[in-house]
Amino acid sequence: MAIENNNPLEQQNNPDRNGSNGDATTASTRRRKKPRRDGKGSNTKTNNPTTVKSGKSSSRRRGGKGPTGTDNQALSTAVDPNLAASDAADDAAAMAEGGIKAVGNQRIIPFMKIEKPMALLSLFMVIGSIIAIAVNGLNLGLDFTGGVSADVRYEQPVEQVAVVQALADNGFDDAVVQYLGTREELLVRLPPQSDNVDGLNTDLTQALALPNNTATISNVNIIGSQVGNEVYLNSVMALVLALVCMLGYVALRFQFKLSLGAVLSLFHDAVVTIGVFALFGFPFDLTVLAAVLALIGYSLNDTIVVYDRIRENFRRVRGITPEQTIDLSLTETLRRTIMTISTVLLVVLAMLFLGGEGLYWFSVALFIGLLAGTYSSTYIASSIPLRMGLSRDDFIVKVKPEFEEEIVTFNDPKMFEQDNV
Repeated sequence: MAIENNNPLEQQNNPDRNGSNGDATTASTRRRKKPRRDGKGSNTKTNNPTTVKSGKSSSRRRGGKGPTGTDNQALSTAVDPNLAASDAADDAAAMAEGGIKAVGNQRIIPFMKIEKPMALLSLFMVIGSIIAIAVNGLNLGLDFTGGVSADVRYEQPVEQVAVVQALADNGFDDAVVQYLGTREELLVRLPPQSDNVDGLNTDLTQALALPNNTATISNVNIIGSQVGNEVYLNSVMALVLALVCMLGYVALRFQFKLSLGAVLSLFHDAVVTIGVFALFGFPFDLTVLAAVLALIGYSLNDTIVVYDRIRENFRRVRGITPEQTIDLSLTETLRRTIMTISTVLLVVLAMLFLGGEGLYWFSVALFIGLLAGTYSSTYIASSIPLRMGLSRDDFIVKVKPEFEEEIVTFNDPKMFEQDNV
């Protein structure tokens, strides 16, 4: 009983049978039903040093030094550093693009399923266009062949068709008439005529005269065939230079495989557009050449949008093949492509039917090139890099592991002498 009375812990934790503690001063204390907690759960492990020691000893029995989770990770990295480095590079590339993207149940249109038939169609169109250019040739306009250019001003507004008809009635065939700001000022271009400027000026003044509307010629220029040939050569050089610059830009911005596909698609668009003009004998002048150069820029812009999405999906999406990545990228950019081509075609059709004679062939070239460019951005620019082996490794920067195992060989002749002894 004395031991029990002198033990304050028992007096606090062991109440009497009557429901009160042994001492009056400890009557107000209550018995704790749950163990104390340190904010991370029960502190049983901290209060029982034997459990801590036993845990350490068991870890020593298992692994000698008892490596923790961090040590295990370091050991796994040391075992296969290339795998860990590739995973780190993949995660870093995905985070740079916005994180890993899950495809889920997203519907993917299988564009590459008909890749081979479309490749044969493209090859047929390119070969046919080259044959048409070589056999029929281009119906070059006055900008390339030379001729006569005259600035004409009427007293009253006039229609282009009336001026062309008046010139044809007076023996000036194949005339090209364009407005210069207003409907009273026109630019008249004619095939090569005589070198007598004074006589030509008089004949043109009589031919351009309309009923109750007098024409005044302010300037007459005779363009020789040599100047036309220089313009033709400069145009070809401008086209080639544009393709080379596009090749360098895409190679630096993305990847060489993609740049080759982009340039081949641009070459396809230009050749098909020029081939249609050669096949049907449409006039080919500087306005048509400007349309071809504009098509190169438009088609490249559409291709860059697709390439950017391809690069993003190669870095962010896991567990799909390169062909499925291409299909996913084309599916995600399809809505944007349809909206862009629709708005541009509305402007082209407006110029085609409302722009007059000066913008007619320019609009025709744009219309043909837009259809070819949309098709080439989907199949040619995307399928060629895929056939060249485009994969996820082309867009992931390989990081050299921090620690690599190295085998050191000592070529010391004294060591061999000691072994022999």
